[in-house]
Amino acid sequence: MSESATAVATLPFDSPADADEQSPAWAAIFSLTLGVFGLVTAEFLPASLLTPMAADIGVSDGAAGQTVTATAVVAIFAALFTSILTRGLDRRLVIWGFTVLLVLSNILAALSDGLATLLAARVLLGIGLGGFWSMMAATAMRLVPERALPRAMSIIFTGVSFATVSAAPVGAYLGDLLGWRSVFAIGAVVGILAFIAQLVTMPRLPPLAAAQLGTLFALLRRSNVRLVLATVLIVISGHFAGFTYVRPFLEQVPRLSVETISLVLLAYGIGGFFGNFVGAAIVERSAPAAVIFGALLAAATAAALVAFGGSFWVAAGAVALWGFAFGALPVGLQTWMVRVAPDQAEAVGGLLVAAFQVAIASGAVLGGVLVDHFGATGATGYCALATLAGALLVAFAGRGEVKPS
Repeated sequence: MSESATAVATLPFDSPADADEQSPAWAAIFSLTLGVFGLVTAEFLPASLLTPMAADIGVSDGAAGQTVTATAVVAIFAALFTSILTRGLDRRLVIWGFTVLLVLSNILAALSDGLATLLAARVLLGIGLGGFWSMMAATAMRLVPERALPRAMSIIFTGVSFATVSAAPVGAYLGDLLGWRSVFAIGAVVGILAFIAQLVTMPRLPPLAAAQLGTLFALLRRSNVRLVLATVLIVISGHFAGFTYVRPFLEQVPRLSVETISLVLLAYGIGGFFGNFVGAAIVERSAPAAVIFGALLAAATAAALVAFGGSFWVAAGAVALWGFAFGALPVGLQTWMVRVAPDQAEAVGGLLVAAFQVAIASGAVLGGVLVDHFGATGATGYCALATLAGALLVAFAGRGEVKPS
């Protein structure tokens, strides 16, 4: 362990669970779970509400879709610079602030009368989303002892799983029943509940290591940090290259109906829910092992889709296992990253979130190119190769539990 990591271990944390002999602050962990559920739900809502949103504010579907792009781009910069711009503030105040942005974003979206207002709402969401994600693991580290961190991260990612499974179908149903503006209003209510929970449960968390702009470059000089980031860029880009175009694959290869595709994607979400817990169990022994497990299983399922995806049962089973595999990856990557740089957990969390966003965007773009040139199996084949390459990279370059450099 480096001198900086050793020093941070001796700093006087100001939460009820910073030492192993103290009780984990599980109520605060659950309040973070509710917050991340609200943020991820709000992020995914436009996918299920895009058509009525565009028609109501008088723009094309493509223009309305740029609200998703705005959120992702802003989230990258928010993730990178949150630890720097808020370094003098109590961390619970920062968490509260990001949850307030979630509420304001949903209210502004519900009241928007044009594309400019809707884009402004999504910019606010991008700040809250990127900032919250970048601080999440570092905050969890201060709320529970190190031995309980994998379980805490698994609980937090349960919020992501629920949002992933429910946001699109529930958003579409409620949008048809109540109107798209009412759905965003409900999202604001979820944010208010999360804020109240955080207000009641979050202990005082004064800032510790003061991040500077140079901190990001110093972290990039650490070989273990670069290894995690490279793994994210390879594995996550491969996953999203394939998954972004999973519907065209299911329509063209096994030729499933829209109703059946919806059920298969529901199975994917349920698989991800359980994969999250299995990943957390593996992380307790080794975070890199959880990443290898998830990446290898994703590679195997993608390969099965390419080779035997014409069969309904193979396609349905492989997609469900794909969700299970991916569920193990975020908890493994988040925990691995904060373990290799515990002295700058917030700053390194920002780097991880930025890498995720870049990987998601690049994977979707590359997947589109492959689908256009090689058909529906092109992106899925790339997913198999990329996730396999990522698993091999971790296996050979990150043996065992990676130590801070």
